[in-house]
Parts: sequence; C-alpha cells; structure tokens
Amino acid sequence: IAMEINDANLQSLTEVLRKTLDPDPTVRRPAEKFLESVEGNQNYPILLLTLLEKSQDNVIRVCAAVTFKNYIKRNWRIVEDEPNKISEADRSAIKANIVNLMLSSPEQIQKQLSDAISIIGREDFPQKWPDLLREMVNRFQSRDFNIINGVLRTAHSLFKRYRHEFKSNELWMEIKLVLDTFAQPLTELFKATIELCQTHSTNVSALKILFSSLTLISKLFYSLNFQDLPEFFEDNMATWMTNFHNLLTLDNKLLQTDDEEEAGLLELLKSQICDNAALYAQKYDEEFQPYLPQFVTAIWNLLVTTGQEVKYDLLVSNAIQFLASVCERPHYKHLFEDQNTLTSICEKVIIPNMEFRSADEEAFEDNSEEYIRRDLEGSDIDTRRRAACDLVRGLCKFFEGSVTGIFSGYVNSMLAEYAKNPSANWKHKDAAIYLVTSLASKAQTQKHGITQANELVNLTEFFVNHILTDLKSPNLNEFPVLKADAIKYVMIFRSQLPKEQLLQAVPLLVAHLQAESIVQHTYTAHALERLFTMRGSNNSTLLSPAEIVPFTEQLLNNLFKALALPGSSENEYIMKGVVNLLN
Repeated sequence: IAMEINDANLQSLTEVLRKTLDPDPTVRRPAEKFLESVEGNQNYPILLLTLLEKSQDNVIRVCAAVTFKNYIKRNWRIVEDEPNKISEADRSAIKANIVNLMLSSPEQIQKQLSDAISIIGREDFPQKWPDLLREMVNRFQSRDFNIINGVLRTAHSLFKRYRHEFKSNELWMEIKLVLDTFAQPLTELFKATIELCQTHSTNVSALKILFSSLTLISKLFYSLNFQDLPEFFEDNMATWMTNFHNLLTLDNKLLQTDDEEEAGLLELLKSQICDNAALYAQKYDEEFQPYLPQFVTAIWNLLVTTGQEVKYDLLVSNAIQFLASVCERPHYKHLFEDQNTLTSICEKVIIPNMEFRSADEEAFEDNSEEYIRRDLEGSDIDTRRRAACDLVRGLCKFFEGSVTGIFSGYVNSMLAEYAKNPSANWKHKDAAIYLVTSLASKAQTQKHGITQANELVNLTEFFVNHILTDLKSPNLNEFPVLKADAIKYVMIFRSQLPKEQLLQAVPLLVAHLQAESIVQHTYTAHALERLFTMRGSNNSTLLSPAEIVPFTEQLLNNLFKALALPGSSENEYIMKGVVNLLN
C-alpha cells in the first residue's frame, strides 16, 4: 500500500511520533504498534525524511531521524527467500536525497542520518551506490566545516570496517575504488585544514571545529591504511608524517580543557596519531624507517610531560602502545639498547603509569563490575596499566636481563616503603605486585593462567614473602586492593607455583569469600574455580579430588554466603563456582 505524501499524512505521522515519546505506556505502546504496522507501506520512509526536513518542531525532527535510522537498520538488508521490505522506488529516493539531507541538518539529526548512510553503504556500496563517494568528495569544496565534518563522520563509519575485515579480493577492490576517489581529496583537505589552523590560531571556536576535522581525517587515514600500504599513501608519506609529527608536538593553550575526566580535542587527535604511527611502525617498518626516530622522540616527550589526570588516559596508553610495538621489532632494537635509555623508560614511563590512582580506587569501590571487567576480563585495552605492562613485555623480548635488573631495584624499594607505613603506603605494594606480574608473565592462556614465565623472577619466593602475608591477614576487610592483588597472583601463576603452596592458599582463599569488597570475593570465587577445574597437560586437575575434599563443605557454605553479600546476589563468578563444585 502506498502512503501519499501529503499534509494530512504528515500531520498524523507527527501525532503518532509525539505519542511514542509519551511516558504513559497506554499511550506509547499503541503508537509504536501503529508505526510497526505501516513500516511495509511504500513512501513511509520518505514521509519520515520529509518530516525531519520540514517539521517546525525540533523534538519531532529528532524523533523522525531516530525512527528512520532504526527502520533502515531493521529493513534495508535484503534476505534471500524473504520479502523485500522496502520498495525499489523508496530505496532509490532515499539514496538520492539522504546525503544532501544529512549535510543540511543540525548535528543531532546529522548523526542519525550518517549512521543510516553507513548501514545502507554496508549493503549497497559500491555496486548499488556508485555515486556516494563522488557526492561526498564534492562537498569538500564547500569550505563549510560543519558540512565537511558531516562527510568525514560518514566516511569514518563507512570505512572503519576495513580495520577488522578479513583480507579478500573483493575487499581490496573496494578499498582501491575508495582510494582512487578519496585519497587525493582527503590529503588536500588535510593540508588545507592545517593551514586554516594556523590562520585561525587565536579563534577558539574555529579551532574546535578544525581539530574535530583533523581527528576524523586521522581516523580515516588509519582505516584506509590498515589492510595494506596503499601506493598513494606511500608516495605521499612525507606530507602525512611531517604533519602528524608537527601536530604531536603542538600545544595550543586555547584547546586545553579544565576538565580532568573528559579528553579534549588535542588529546583525541594526538591519541589517534600515536595509533597511526604504531600501525606504520608495526606493518610498514621499512617504508616508515626514515620517520621513526622523530616519532619516538616526540612520543617520548609527550609521555614525560603529560599529567596523571584521567583525561589523558587514552593518549598515554596509545603513546605507550606505540613504544611497545616499536621496541619488539628487531629493526628498531638499537634505539633501546643503551642502559640509560632503558632505565629512563622504566623510571619515567612505566613506573608512573603503573600507579594505582584515585580514579582506580573509586572504580574498585563504587563500580566493581567495570573494574572486574577491565582487570580480570582484559577489557582494559585502553588503560595506562595495561599499556605499561605491554611495554614491559615488549622490552623483555630483547632486554630481559637488563629490564628485570632495573625493576628488581624498584620492586624492593616500593616494598620497603610499604613496610615502613602500610596504611599510608599500601599503593606502593600494589604497584610492586603489578610490576612483578608484568615482568614474570611471558605467555598466558585463559585455561592455564601464565604458561611461560621469566626465569629471572622468583615467583615462589615472592609468594612466600609478600603474597601469603596478605592472604593470611586476620582482618579480611583491611587493604582490599592488596588482598585482591594477592588472590589474582595465585590465580594467574597457578601453573607456576608448587602444589604445596597452592594447597596452603586454598583454605585462605575460602575464607576470603566472606570479604565485604565485591572485587575481593569475586576474584576469590574465580581463583578457586580455576584451581579446582584446571587440567594439566596429562589431563589431571591441578589439585586432585582427594586434595579438595577437606575444603568442599566450607567452600560451598561460603559461596552461598557470598551470594548474600551486598551487590553479589547475581554474581556470575560465584554462581559458576557453585555449579562447577556441584558437578
């Protein structure tokens, strides 16, 4: 059924959309049902687009944009043997108008339409939408950066899938087509934007828009270079890398923010440039070699001058990841060989970024789920600690002896500081445990924990002298972070520690299930579950059933009690422990 595009239909669609925003479900649900019932009608999406373009009511415009995007998400893909949910006439009309509409809309609506273009592009570009790129590139000439940023945002959401698609002929043909149309205009835009930043260096509102453009351009550079080094970018490497390097060293006071949490435009741009440099250092090291030393220097300077505030976390972790990717390549080994360089990296980059900050402490206490996801499940990809840990591992590839020697001194002095005044200096011990873990861990699997360790680190001695004391502490709720560290140490080094030490740890861990801290009792449940279910190379469990029997009753009791602790009534780690034990 075709719905006519007339004032009456636009008016009734406006009323229905307004009702979908009503907090009263008896008003809202019938309106949502009505929209679902007319989704298959011809002209329905065109009515939505007309409304978001022409309505006088901004709320209705945004609502129409969101409804349209969700409609595209549900219906655009043509599934074999299923009816085509959008008529060909509507598909053509949408593709003919959407780019124009997106670029002439305010940012809130622009974002929704940009997402819709990406969804359509995923299915139709390039074969069924050959004009899309040309139409977008033509807008670069507009000199209006609100329009240009709309194009760049859309291009970013279209091209970012190149970062994780498997190599294929079809994919490379598509990227080649994009490069032929897009690479040259993007490079010209990059140069022009940098010139405009100099022209408007004292105009803060212009700079904000221009720096948003530079960040998007840098993201596009990453996507277009990810699969392979395109000939165009190889030929124009000097333009890109010289400008990237200049932007890394730039410090515009007008763009600095007072916010300690939220990354500003300068930080976002520099973070992306660090990613771009790391991509080239890892994948195209031969071609990138002439530029590498200046990037190492610039990124090093960035690291030693950037503060500890949360807003710099992404920048610092990307900068450290760059050094980590460089130091483990044989090509660049000579840059790190000098003992003074290694000492400097350890002292000025690794140690400061392993510190447990007040933001980490807040997460540990008030956002335990997120903390556990980052620390235990490895979603900490953008944290300073994780990056510092990766850098330690990277340096150990060629300089294990030197690095272990340098850090041993730090570990000892941190532990000595802690011993002087535990309640004031407990964070020193936390950093020492983290450092030992980073140093010792060479290879790790989910099933077995650390499977290959640095032989220069005596894990057993460290366990006896520094881990056991926290596990044995009579006050379960004192220093919960250190307790969680100790529990995690047993869990990750379970394949490396002698059996008698594991047996010594088990009853202590069972007691820790009663700790008030959610992180602490969750880590305990996870550690025990790993200890009792992990099988060695001969398929026998780490601890035999006979060795576990003495603890089983108390363990089950404590697991059930832990489920009653505040915040853990649905704790998946505890539940998993119960299920595995009962099996």
